[in-house]
Amino acid sequence: MNKKKSFPLVLVVLVLFFQSLIAIPVHAADEFSVNANAGYAIDADSGKVFFNQDGDTPKGVASITKTITAYLVLDAIKQQKISWEQEVPISEYAEELSIVPELSNVTLVRGQKYTVRDLFEAMIVQSANACAVALAELVAGNEHTFVNQMREQLNKWEITDATIINSSGLSNVYLGDHIYPGTQENDENLMSARDVAIVAQHLIKDFPEILEVSKIKEKTFAPNSSQPGEIKNWNVMLFDGPNYKEGVDGLKTGTTDLAGACFVGTIQKDGRRVITVILNALDQPNDENARFAETGKLMDYCLNNWSQQDVTTAGQTPSDKKELKVTEGKQKTVGLVMEKPVKLWVRSDMDPKNLTIKTTLDQSLLDNNSIIAPVHKNEKIGTVSVALAQDTLGYVQKNEGATADLVTKTDVEKASTFELIWQKITGFFA
Repeated sequence: MNKKKSFPLVLVVLVLFFQSLIAIPVHAADEFSVNANAGYAIDADSGKVFFNQDGDTPKGVASITKTITAYLVLDAIKQQKISWEQEVPISEYAEELSIVPELSNVTLVRGQKYTVRDLFEAMIVQSANACAVALAELVAGNEHTFVNQMREQLNKWEITDATIINSSGLSNVYLGDHIYPGTQENDENLMSARDVAIVAQHLIKDFPEILEVSKIKEKTFAPNSSQPGEIKNWNVMLFDGPNYKEGVDGLKTGTTDLAGACFVGTIQKDGRRVITVILNALDQPNDENARFAETGKLMDYCLNNWSQQDVTTAGQTPSDKKELKVTEGKQKTVGLVMEKPVKLWVRSDMDPKNLTIKTTLDQSLLDNNSIIAPVHKNEKIGTVSVALAQDTLGYVQKNEGATADLVTKTDVEKASTFELIWQKITGFFA
């Protein structure tokens, strides 16, 4: 008797237990956080935001600044203003900065031969601050003019909340008389995690060769100079050990007292690339690799919880604009459809069927929101923007998002003269 009575109770407990297990991934995807002042993650290709933890507030970024410097140097090479094998003169400022003992650097000596490639690799791999200064001086003549170029580049990317005052990311404390005009002794570069992600996205898209440099583990610096040295990457995710992660090939560390331990990382896996940002990993006092541990968690979160799915089909009629009025046609309206299927990044706890659809008509092709016959099938007359109704994260930049061309579903022939007259008569009495 006791066994028969207890069985249903055991069954209920088991059912409740398995239900709780099923619910875990949903809450985990929604409630994930990083132990840092800010965290951010995007899909490198589409700009889809996967994660945003205080990612819109400008904070210290330290040597992550060098991603902007790298972009301008690579752009100058592309425009043939400078070349990889060009020799770089070393100023007294760069030489003195290179031997400050508490800074990340390689020693630079005036009169020695250093190429753009030498300095660029040391800047990215070793985070050599004096190399950033020397490259800035080569590209712009002096660091202050280069800073103006950095600011102009950020404005082109619609980044307006950043504070950029030098090419290296150092505190002004170390720059002496070389600080940017109008700045204070303790000022530093500030950017939001979103800003950092935008810079990294442009850098990787426009100059993918940066990843061939950022994944270098160790190398001899300036092998053709009289004082070659060894450089080693600060990114421990590239090396065997507890923080190693296959697919990581960049991008840039940064550390100052103000910024804390920061890292903008990127990983390529299963045909997709994710960019992550950690600003001021809070466990750094207890774990010198805290920024990489948090980066690893963030990368896993993005890769495990977000997947790209078809959410609409080719030929699907948008819910907010099913047809369009036709002027002078044999039919009064023409149906509208999406030309191609739309793919969206969908988090594991989101419903891919719950969509927000917004149709935008190209008014240059219309007359009072009407198309004039004849109308041809698959004629483009606008676009359809598609998003998940549950997704509040959006895209890292305003011009990004999932869209499909809006096209006409069928042909509509132009009405004959008699038909047009009859349409006017019936319209008059309607």
